[in-house]
Amino acid sequence: MTGARLLRVAALASLPAEWPVDVLPDIREMVRRDGRTVVVLDDDPTGTQTVHGVPVLTDWSVESLESELAGAPLMIFILTNSRSVSSEEAQGINREVGHRLVESSRRTGRPFVAVSRSDSTLRGHFPTEVQALADALEQHFDAWLLVPAFLEGGRYTLDDIHYVAEGDHLVPAAETEFARDAAFGYQVSNLRQWVEEKTKGRVPQSAVASIAMDDIRRGGPERVAERLGALTGGVICVANAASRRDLEVLALGALIAEARGRRFLYRTAASFVAARAGLSPRLLLNAAELGLPQVGGGLIIVGSHVPRTTGQLHALSMLEDICHIEVNVTSLVDDGARAREIEAVVQQAESALRSGADVAISTSRTVVTTRGSADSLSIAQRVSHSLATVVRTIRGRPRYVLAKGGITASDVATKGLGVRRAVVEGQIFPGVPVWRLSPESRHPGLVYIVFPGNVGGPRALAEVVSALRA
Repeated sequence: MTGARLLRVAALASLPAEWPVDVLPDIREMVRRDGRTVVVLDDDPTGTQTVHGVPVLTDWSVESLESELAGAPLMIFILTNSRSVSSEEAQGINREVGHRLVESSRRTGRPFVAVSRSDSTLRGHFPTEVQALADALEQHFDAWLLVPAFLEGGRYTLDDIHYVAEGDHLVPAAETEFARDAAFGYQVSNLRQWVEEKTKGRVPQSAVASIAMDDIRRGGPERVAERLGALTGGVICVANAASRRDLEVLALGALIAEARGRRFLYRTAASFVAARAGLSPRLLLNAAELGLPQVGGGLIIVGSHVPRTTGQLHALSMLEDICHIEVNVTSLVDDGARAREIEAVVQQAESALRSGADVAISTSRTVVTTRGSADSLSIAQRVSHSLATVVRTIRGRPRYVLAKGGITASDVATKGLGVRRAVVEGQIFPGVPVWRLSPESRHPGLVYIVFPGNVGGPRALAEVVSALRA
């Protein structure tokens, strides 16, 4: 029950014509009147891949949240990194953040709407962390809206089936490498069936609502608002989408329904986040705009081990003036060998950076197998923490830091670079956000690039590094 592969161009061309009206001005006006900050709980740092000019917090103390909400911002991201921990820990994080948001909102008088941002290839703690967040927010939600479409990464939802673009084809998500994830694997691509699978049958597919492509493209925002307005009792509703305009129509429909008194909790990929806030896309950043130093080497940390990343790493290693250092994962998970491995990697990296070379530090590509999802997450945590230790130990300031993989990027930011707050400058490649680190970090003002493991073609990583050299 995964669906059939489709020819990408033909499948998208067969859809009804997009809604003909630009709805972004209406979204912005409704967001202004709504007066709520969009607060995105991001289960790894890659959710900032569609926004710009937005703060990212890795500290969710009441004081930090209060400081942000007091400025009545349009949007803030809170990096929970919950995908890297167990379901129980993820639930605890979401409850804690939810309670603190409620308290901070009460103190500042600034209301908010919550988005639980997760993976566009359906990996994450669903429904457990969303339920924990819903409970903590102390609100009645008429529905949860499930919107995993991520257009910048080639993720589409058609007829309730979620697809991943691979070359000329749209591949049902359950047939991709992502569905075989040791911690978050799944068997079906139809999102209504996926909800049934992830809830272990507690929510049957027949109880899952859907916003169809016809609702969005032929009915427009008012039809979407009507469909959403009819939802009650915390039902889960999936949304189809194949373009930015689709997501904007969906966002406006949700805003209209909310203005009429409905309340929704959102579980989405990154593309809907920008639409819900009414953000316009901006051009990709270039090296000149980033104001990078003219000399020195960049530091690239690659923890993601999905096949897509392995291919990108191979292409990167073919560039001139790349010092590629492979870290032995077996040594990192061995308490007796870990410190020696880290020390050797740090010494080699420091030497190469002093010479002006770009340094790529990657984990060995052989995956250490385990017996269960909890063990897989534990090993991933130990490896990621080790890479963060490497970054923290390297003396001197790199020209920039790039981290490949969500868990890796979070640990490098928080444990390696001491980031508590950053600002998203934009994207340097579709789906690849650039952060500017705040003064409290180890390297104030440093350019930090968050490169998701599941984004880009075979040469994407090499192209980004080459662009940064320019």
